[in-house]
Amino acid sequence: MELTKVHPELRRAVRRVPALPMRWSWLRRLSRAMLRRFLPDTAIDGVRFQDVDADGRTVRVYRPESGASGAGLLWIHGGGYVAGLHTQDHRFCAVTARELGMVVVSVDYRVAPDDPFPAAIDDCTAAWDWFQRSYAELGVDPARIAIGGQSAGGGLAACLAHRIHDRGGIQPCAQLLFCPMLDDRTAARTELDDLRHWIWSNPDNRFGWSAYLGHEPGRPTAPHAAAARRENLAGLPTAWIGVGDIDLFHAEDTDYAQRLRDAGVDCDLDIVAGAPHGFESWAPRTSVAQDYVRRARDWLGRATVRIT
Repeated sequence: MELTKVHPELRRAVRRVPALPMRWSWLRRLSRAMLRRFLPDTAIDGVRFQDVDADGRTVRVYRPESGASGAGLLWIHGGGYVAGLHTQDHRFCAVTARELGMVVVSVDYRVAPDDPFPAAIDDCTAAWDWFQRSYAELGVDPARIAIGGQSAGGGLAACLAHRIHDRGGIQPCAQLLFCPMLDDRTAARTELDDLRHWIWSNPDNRFGWSAYLGHEPGRPTAPHAAAARRENLAGLPTAWIGVGDIDLFHAEDTDYAQRLRDAGVDCDLDIVAGAPHGFESWAPRTSVAQDYVRRARDWLGRATVRIT
């Protein structure tokens, strides 16, 4: 894809992002090792955080030091279902906790291909259940907890909303989905390979989905494995979906947003012109990324307000 299609503010940054073919096992191991070693646990004014055990999985809990609203967010990191750590969105989670006065819990889930479906969604479900049980200790209203994530984390958040809906009980109050990875059928479209999408290409996508599902994408999938495969979206929580118009996931994300609306679910769709995949993470200081994240946080604040 030509650099001229990228938003002018993002062109310099996108050229610095290295191509990391996650199909190489040694590179996945190195990536996770480097994340563990070099991700800073930076103190951020107004927020306390700590890693805790949540039924056998590590979660990082962020608490605002003042102005707690009683709301919460379960955050799920990205990484194509094959990479990433719960600490990689540290600043986003901390600032969200401080600015919205909410408790944010970021979950460290197992990744494929070592741990394929349903390991990741099981871990996210366990973190949700722990969050719900710990509401009194954490100072949150269990009916005001949203779920959110980026890329594969967004796909897991959407599937988690499906799973919680199907089993009943207290539901998430909202879904915050940044460039969510929703549909394995995109990876099966080999004609997309030649477009060479920035940051996350369709060959990368095919590997991620194959590793996670345990079979080639495009074949029938199990329930709660690929969010876009769900036929009935009625009754799901209100949603915000953000994606760039040159992101590989643009078509599947906009289609999912429309299907939510058609099913009677309120859904805000935020499309950013010239934005490649996950731009808010690798170009966070640009005004286009900051405005985008601000719009998402503003929406989340409104979606988690106490209803009286």
